[in-house]
Amino acid sequence: MSEATVVGSAPDLVPGSVSLRGDAAAWDRLEQQVAWYDARSRHSQRWFKLLKVCQIVIAAAIPVVAGAGGDGWRWPVAIGGATIVVLEGLQQLFQYQQNWSTYRSTCERLKHEKFLYAAGAGPYAGASRPGAMLAERVEGLVSQEHAAWASVQRHRQDEERTA
Repeated sequence: MSEATVVGSAPDLVPGSVSLRGDAAAWDRLEQQVAWYDARSRHSQRWFKLLKVCQIVIAAAIPVVAGAGGDGWRWPVAIGGATIVVLEGLQQLFQYQQNWSTYRSTCERLKHEKFLYAAGAGPYAGASRPGAMLAERVEGLVSQEHAAWASVQRHRQDEERTA
């Protein structure tokens, strides 16, 4: 059996597994969360980079068009400037850069737990109920990320009220 098969396989292959049903549920939840955070991180990264590339290209074109075009190019220059503002507004509204970073960080922490659990290492070494410990640690990581998100949302709402 290959190493990749063992790492990605169900918990019945994990050394020291006690409660297969509980371990399998914890493992499934971990797999689902890793997949979700990985997909959302990639989505946010893609959008952040797309918006930034568009902003850079438009910003670089504005002085060229303004210098080469004369009065007839006033509207394209104005539209280019307005487009940059709209793109930055979208980035601020949807927080693609922050989400990319946060989701990637959470995903990597979940992967860390996955590998420790699969190896029976770290806090799982000698644990009487490693599946229960995995479930608690995975939910703790997901709860931390959610609490941070909720805190940011509350902070934004407070800023909007005072503005």
